[in-house]
Amino acid sequence: MMKIVYSRHYDIGFFGLERLHPFDSRKYGRAWRCLKREFGPRLDSVHVKPNRPVSRDELLRVHSAAYLQQLRIPKYVATALELPIVAKLPRFIIDHCILRPMRWGTMGSMLAVRAAIDDGLAVNLSGGYHHAKPEQGEGFCIYADIALAVETARREGHLAPDARVAYIDTDAHQGNGVCHTFLDDKRVFIFDMYNHTNYPCYDHVAQGRIDCHVRIHAGHTSAEYMRSLTESLPGFLDSISRSQPVALAIYNAGTDVYEGDALGQLNVTADHILERDLFVIDELRRRGIPVAMLLSGGYSGESYKHVFATVRTLLERYGI
Repeated sequence: MMKIVYSRHYDIGFFGLERLHPFDSRKYGRAWRCLKREFGPRLDSVHVKPNRPVSRDELLRVHSAAYLQQLRIPKYVATALELPIVAKLPRFIIDHCILRPMRWGTMGSMLAVRAAIDDGLAVNLSGGYHHAKPEQGEGFCIYADIALAVETARREGHLAPDARVAYIDTDAHQGNGVCHTFLDDKRVFIFDMYNHTNYPCYDHVAQGRIDCHVRIHAGHTSAEYMRSLTESLPGFLDSISRSQPVALAIYNAGTDVYEGDALGQLNVTADHILERDLFVIDELRRRGIPVAMLLSGGYSGESYKHVFATVRTLLERYGI
């Protein structure tokens, strides 16, 4: 039975200023409430509820103390979030209203990986901060939750030290932070399908770490998008499984590929976002690969609806 990781602490809100950024920082709660209306009390049986945010000691597994200290500087956080107004806010407000929800989301990603290994499939209704690097936050991403989830699973014995991990990123933006974090870790195999003319197109070091590039262009239609995915992902999964099985997959399922998204610059319909997600999950599950799905980017008021459609279908398909 699949699991859904969610906390009411995921949503980000700071006196309405979050509306100055196109990211829907309350999509987590909106998606959850849709699921509650659809499934009612049955949702309790698959709900994994984080009981605390990630701790500083845990963050130090992938981030330096110097970087965590920088997060106490409002101007630095404002730059990472691409929200200049944040630089004028008191430090405690930034931590409580913005960073703390992201630490809850990071803990959710850690729990989703554990649940995926135990149960085969888990979705964290947050996380996917794929631009965060060990020494730098950017692109509205502060904490490297993906790397921390993998490292924690290794430390706690849920993953063997030599276990292979597949990272699959279909967000419109290239997951440069993940590439930097796993730059020298060849146990992690990276598949990234992204708009190569969009941010962070300048990060050639990150692009050099990708094992399977699928570069798409601005204006890519649904048909082109799905053809690119279906022609490349199965071969990638087969190639990395030949000599050793893959123990875990992390699927970063950004909804910013949507045709109505403010930043993705792609033309994928809502129906094809659902088709994409089901294709990726099915390709992994039929190979027996446990998968943790994370939400990542989505810069439209429709993002939570795409998340709901995918999770609802997964629950119907894989049991509730």
